[in-house]
Amino acid sequence: MQEIKSLQIWVNEWSVLDEQRRGLEEIINLAQSENDESFLSEIESELVGLVKGVDDLEFKNMLSGKDDNRNGILTIHSGAGGTESQDWAEMLMRMYIRWAERNKYKVTIVDLLEGDGAGIKSATLEITGDFVYGYCKAEIGVHRLVRISPFDANKRRHTSFASVYAIPEIDDDIEIDVNISDLRIDTFRAGGKGGQNVNKVETAVRITHIPSGVVAACQSERSQIQNKTNAMKLLRSKLYQIEVEKQNAELDELEKTKMKIEWGSQIRSYVFHPYNMVKDHRTDTETSNTQAVMDGEIDFFIKAYLLKFSGV
Repeated sequence: MQEIKSLQIWVNEWSVLDEQRRGLEEIINLAQSENDESFLSEIESELVGLVKGVDDLEFKNMLSGKDDNRNGILTIHSGAGGTESQDWAEMLMRMYIRWAERNKYKVTIVDLLEGDGAGIKSATLEITGDFVYGYCKAEIGVHRLVRISPFDANKRRHTSFASVYAIPEIDDDIEIDVNISDLRIDTFRAGGKGGQNVNKVETAVRITHIPSGVVAACQSERSQIQNKTNAMKLLRSKLYQIEVEKQNAELDELEKTKMKIEWGSQIRSYVFHPYNMVKDHRTDTETSNTQAVMDGEIDFFIKAYLLKFSGV
């Protein structure tokens, strides 16, 4: 059923483009038969839309990895530097939430560890939609921020780091053998502001897979049972990703993506002072519109990465 659904998406999108093509062809034939140049603006507009649709579909065809069409689980961790890096991690979280909303994806904060005074120490986002993981994998790595610190009374320039990691969310049709005796399940009070049960009862759940040391936590729901279900789904996704990497002998590559959150290991720099620029160091793609990037306009970075590294 999963394969049928995936194939149906391609058939439907191709059918839409083919319908556009036939419609455009009819307009061109009509303009030619009547020798009427008033159709030119409409033809040009339709042609631009058709070309963009074909380009987008050809680009999506590059997302042919085993799990590229799955939902994605994005994890953000602040680097060393206390409040500065924690604030930066929260800015990145907001950027990815805006990106998901722009693409009409559903996004849920399944786990959040707030910072000391400001920002966040870590966050886990569940992003639901077609090919989410295929796009999110382009964001794996260290992200560097340079700005005048709002937390520095002397208005000095600071550099902050945060790391981003992504894994595919797996479905129930994939068998992952998890022995209940290998699990340690802890409950705790959820963090955050307010809510009927927040900070009152232990609704948040943390599950540790003892043999591997993999940990999954969820505190997004008011029900402990629902949080346990979501944490278990997250744990299975993490264990599945590890198994895939073992099968593909890519453990060394995995370690390369988990670089130290420090100078020299960044995949992208966001500079707010002394000038405005966001630059991806893997593709040399850059823009001076930093505000748009922080509002979630990062598709051109993702596409540039996939165009360069597709199939690698």
